[in-house]
Amino acid sequence: MAKVTGLEGVIAAETDISLVDGENGYLVYRGHWAKDLAISKSFEEVCHLLWYGRLPNGEELAALQSKLVEQRELPAQMRQLMDVLPLSLPMMSVLQTIIASIDYAWPPTIEQAISLTAKLPVLIAYRYRQQTGRAFVEPDAALAHAANYLYMLTGQRPEEAHSKALTAYLILGMEHGMNASTFAGRVVLSTQSDMASAVSGAIGAMKGPLHGGAPSEVTAMLEDIGTKANAEPWLRAKLEQGERLMGFGHRVYKTRDPRAEALRLVTSGMTGQDPWFDLAIHVEETAIRLLEEYKPGRRLYTNVEFFAASIMRAIQLPSDLFTPTFTAARVVGWTAHLLEQASINRIFRPQSLYTGAQPESQ
Repeated sequence: MAKVTGLEGVIAAETDISLVDGENGYLVYRGHWAKDLAISKSFEEVCHLLWYGRLPNGEELAALQSKLVEQRELPAQMRQLMDVLPLSLPMMSVLQTIIASIDYAWPPTIEQAISLTAKLPVLIAYRYRQQTGRAFVEPDAALAHAANYLYMLTGQRPEEAHSKALTAYLILGMEHGMNASTFAGRVVLSTQSDMASAVSGAIGAMKGPLHGGAPSEVTAMLEDIGTKANAEPWLRAKLEQGERLMGFGHRVYKTRDPRAEALRLVTSGMTGQDPWFDLAIHVEETAIRLLEEYKPGRRLYTNVEFFAASIMRAIQLPSDLFTPTFTAARVVGWTAHLLEQASINRIFRPQSLYTGAQPESQ
């Protein structure tokens, strides 16, 4: 029996949700380039695409927006459970616990997916305000998904540039093939467990730094560089010392990361509106030029974490909310996969290769 450590390259399921092609730099959501969706569509439109298989018409979009707003309300039992969890408990563990407490029936439904997607940002904001000793800011029904999230965190209506940039980030974070957390969720659901349990399992996988690691190191790099004038000397010094530049290169993408391309377009379109966007664009251009000089032919391009970091810093999102915010985006893809898994369900039951000692003959 062939052994493939980590199941790398093994096809575990067929899907029509997304295509991730690292060699060619493709990321496709149900027949649409993800980077185009991030630039031209709303969060709610792309949710509809992943859950229903098509972009919505005006009536369908209005209906979905209404449902998402309605489902932002946290039930009393969720608030009560949140209130008794120790404040020292990390945010991802809090989210995993709260989601696991939801009682859903089999099979999973789109209504459940909508509810989970609507509630995750509210849960994050509720807990964040708790941890920082401030009163919870109730959701604003007049605000779209990303804008409402920022409003609940800060208590202030966000700038349009920040809402637009965060929306693009959330769209590009929604889905990325059969990654570790998506696979974990599909395995749980394949036992005919419920959608909340499967999402809780996916959050458990996302907690791990090898998967849901936040772009904190990129943020630290940009803060250390500080100004455009300091970019080239700072980057040259790192390369001369043989150090890695954070935010460049990707395990999957061997060419330009399409998510980074989209976020770059969004960010560059807002230069002059936020100094962090200006700095990020300059640092990226300088770093690409220097990487080609110092490491010719290595194909080290900007990855999604670089521009994610610039967006997170611009909207002043604390670093401990990076992975939870990524989770609030990825729940859309997880739930799309769970709906797909239920429609063709077969329990996952791989084999293992025993390498231990054999007992003595009977």
